[in-house]
Amino acid sequence: MAVEVGVPRMGESISEVVLLEWLKAGGEYVEKGEPVCVLETDKANVDLPAPEAGVLHPLKEVDESIAVGEVIARIEEGERPAAASAEASESAEAQVEPAPEAAPAPADEAPPVTVKPTALSPAVRRLVQESGVDPSRIRGTGRGGRLIKQDVLDFLKSREAAGDGESARVGEPPGPGAGDASAAPAEKEPPPPQIPAPAAEAPAERREPMSRIRRRIAERLTEAQRVAAMLTTFNEVDLTEVMALRARHKERFQARHGVSLGLMSFFSRASVVALREIPALNARIDGDDIVYQEFVNLGIAVSTERGLLVPVVRGAERLSMAGIESEIKRLAAAAREGGLALDDLSGGTFTITNGGLFGSMMSTPILTPPQTGILGMHAIKERPVAVDGQVAVRPMMYLALTYDHRLVDGEQ
Repeated sequence: MAVEVGVPRMGESISEVVLLEWLKAGGEYVEKGEPVCVLETDKANVDLPAPEAGVLHPLKEVDESIAVGEVIARIEEGERPAAASAEASESAEAQVEPAPEAAPAPADEAPPVTVKPTALSPAVRRLVQESGVDPSRIRGTGRGGRLIKQDVLDFLKSREAAGDGESARVGEPPGPGAGDASAAPAEKEPPPPQIPAPAAEAPAERREPMSRIRRRIAERLTEAQRVAAMLTTFNEVDLTEVMALRARHKERFQARHGVSLGLMSFFSRASVVALREIPALNARIDGDDIVYQEFVNLGIAVSTERGLLVPVVRGAERLSMAGIESEIKRLAAAAREGGLALDDLSGGTFTITNGGLFGSMMSTPILTPPQTGILGMHAIKERPVAVDGQVAVRPMMYLALTYDHRLVDGEQ
């Protein structure tokens, strides 16, 4: 009996996804609940699990756009094939047996290269880490040159075929004498002919399609500027007392809660208190109505290689500073590793963004619809300021608050 694998509903705003990568090949047996592919939405990458155990038969290609509810594969239910069961048994036995002692590495062997996890999908990241290969030496065939699982598998097969244990590039033949220690050294090949440099031309152009998340970011920012009456107000903040308080308590805070005491938790907690005093900044416009939200779902902007993501700290009004700091740390790590769930990116009521991480002194943040306010933090600089009639050097920061003037007046 065949079971259809369809794209599930992923939220009200998501109607289409892109098939980013097949984690299982056609004809391969999969267990129930085992991820079979990665889907790219305009918010996050999502692993799609198998609804039943059986043999997978893909119906869609990588990089294909697929509507929610559309069937992308079929699974032929049945028992695991005998060959697959034997292979799984041998694999389990191999894991139990002690590994043979590794031969010492040659003195001129290059040190292992640390894999940068943020540039790889979870499946590819696991594969390169388990096999110990350098992903920078593998040519990616995915969208925009991205590395997919099949690229790594092809690379490993090519390395095995080379027979010398070295990481040959995919498609490169093994060097002379590989696998034959007694082979005579190859004659030195003449240098390739020099190709004259082309005449000076206008700079070349490179065109590639926007990712779904980049298109969605562009749509939302344009929508905000078209719909909302955005106004930004600036204030200068003296952080002397905050920095002193943090210095006094950061070690004890770290020892007690297991997270560092960062400036973001100070500004997050202050924002929660301020939103209680000015509820219009935590509200939204729905048609001709104003919806006041009694809870604070705090969006924290995080820059990633895929673009700017805004994961949400839910129920921030109920969290202590340690709770806020822990949740921000978890969400930021998940955002950079591509591990955010869709729920982590929806439902925000107010946002904080920190351009100071990139040295920005001042900016005008753009609202995230349907939110009414966004707070922009910036770089801390020591500057001379007047304090009680005297000039003092203090750590200063410019804060920018952008709000929807349709709902919030300047006097508030």
